Amino acid sequence: MKISIIVPCYNEEEALPLFYAELDRVTKEMSNYEFEMLFVDDGSKDKTLERLIEFASKDERVKYISFSRNFGKESAMYAGFCNATGDYTAVMDADMQDPPALLPEMVEILEKGEYDSVATRRVSRKGEPKLRSLFAKMFYKIMNKVSDADVVDGARDFRLMKREMVEAIVNMCESNRFSKGIFGWVGFKTYWMEYKNVERVAGKTKWNFFGLFKYSMDGITNFSNAPLRIATISGFLCTFLAFVMLIFVFVKTIAFGDSVAGWPSLVCIILFIGGLQFFCIGIIGQYISKIYMETKHRPHYIVAKTNKEDVVKK
Repeated sequence: MKISIIVPCYNEEEALPLFYAELDRVTKEMSNYEFEMLFVDDGSKDKTLERLIEFASKDERVKYISFSRNFGKESAMYAGFCNATGDYTAVMDADMQDPPALLPEMVEILEKGEYDSVATRRVSRKGEPKLRSLFAKMFYKIMNKVSDADVVDGARDFRLMKREMVEAIVNMCESNRFSKGIFGWVGFKTYWMEYKNVERVAGKTKWNFFGLFKYSMDGITNFSNAPLRIATISGFLCTFLAFVMLIFVFVKTIAFGDSVAGWPSLVCIILFIGGLQFFCIGIIGQYISKIYMETKHRPHYIVAKTNKEDVVKK
């Protein structure tokens, strides 16, 4: 039985030696399995690639794929899925927030045959800013209400999957990717393993608040047309209110002959309607931009350097 481990890396020079040492220890204890460690360098600007080349020179299980530039974690994960050859495939981060020590238990659960995937979720957010935690919880609630993708609160990308599920994910070759949603959308029976939050061992997080906000908006628009329905309902309500106000002004003018009074409120209404129109146009623009990017059919990533034979390039 072969297990492929996908590790997206972006500027992880400091964390990689610690991660590889722990992963090497865990995999050597699992002597009944063959391992493939597939590191995907997402256009790092530090010495991440040098570290990977060093690992590969000492360990034939290590394969690396280095991008020509930073294409983003989603593209790095997709490259890993396209090139994984194992019967089971795991994906985890290189900062040790996804503990390799959980792998034996995850494999044991899959071996029982009841589940197709073992996914992890954090039951605590210790060490994370409170504002970020609040917005994260709000995102998961909204996502599950407006989309048909099952996204569990606290879900990590760290999971172990059978080959059938990996192939289903690869077949979803869309450019605008949101893996947490894709994992839920493809289905398959998933066991959720809970663990307490682990802080990164070295380096700095690549995510800031605005980056996470954009990522969450991409997730909602990729798996739901609810924002478009909101824009439609808002337009209908505003039209209805305008009609009511028109009747009110007409009746007031006939009854009291005063058509000028109330112009400040009228200005506020005009500004409100104008702002709402721009908001709705912006929502529509987001969907049009995604259609535009999909029609270009650009590759998800460009490989600059690799030690893997017959690397798949999509």
